[in-house]
Amino acid sequence: MEKRSYFAMRRDQEMASGMLTSDFHDFADAAKKLANHAIKLGGLGFGTTFLEWIASFAAIYLLILDRTNWKTNILTGLLIPYIFFTLPSILFNVFRGEIGNWIAFVAVILRLFFPKHFPDWLELPCALILLIAVAPSLFASTIRNNWIGDVICLVIACYLLQEHIRASGGFKKSFTEANGISNTVGIILLFVYPAWAILLDIL
Repeated sequence: MEKRSYFAMRRDQEMASGMLTSDFHDFADAAKKLANHAIKLGGLGFGTTFLEWIASFAAIYLLILDRTNWKTNILTGLLIPYIFFTLPSILFNVFRGEIGNWIAFVAVILRLFFPKHFPDWLELPCALILLIAVAPSLFASTIRNNWIGDVICLVIACYLLQEHIRASGGFKKSFTEANGISNTVGIILLFVYPAWAILLDIL
């Protein structure tokens, strides 16, 4: 009887030890999966941020180009909402705070009381700062960080590209005329961030 109980206890200890070892293996596998997913997610996050910087700087580059390079002023004006939605959060929060409020205040004062001393090329950049500073939180926080903002940016990029190609007289001519390559490449870069962000939302 004692012999049986000894063997039963021994068997129970071995089973418990085996279960404990199995649990440790499961825990180690779960930790590895968690680490892999965190690395992948961090990589995707870094890629998204990097593309956001590229897209916003491409839009700023197109905005500061001489307007005579564009066929219509609407093309330049559409870059303002695009930059609003794609501007990296660090810069957006700076212009959303006191700095942006002061820039917008000074720009409005200059435009109202000293219009002759207010250069034309400052109108759109000041409009952008003013838009960022006074935008309701629905646009600044909700739509800007949502797929809706990404879709708006993608639509703007599509419209800009088709208008630029049509005004240039075809896709080939959009690369051959003066400043054609810089404009066309800049507009193509506008597709990068919103397309990637929408793809991540779908996946």
